[in-house]
Amino acid sequence: MSTPLTALAAAVRLQAGGIYLGWGSFTVQLGNLIVILAMIAVFVAALLLPFPGGKDRR
Repeated sequence: MSTPLTALAAAVRLQAGGIYLGWGSFTVQLGNLIVILAMIAVFVAALLLPFPGGKDRR
């Protein structure tokens, strides 16, 4: 008997192994590391790129 929840879990593969990277006592999953690096890149871009409409044009 298959419930919708088990079908969803099978589709998402919740129990699948991931790739883990470790440096000393620090361990992070590769997917999480990619998300963290993307968020840092967006933050740096937000600091460096000019805000649209920031100049006063009179």
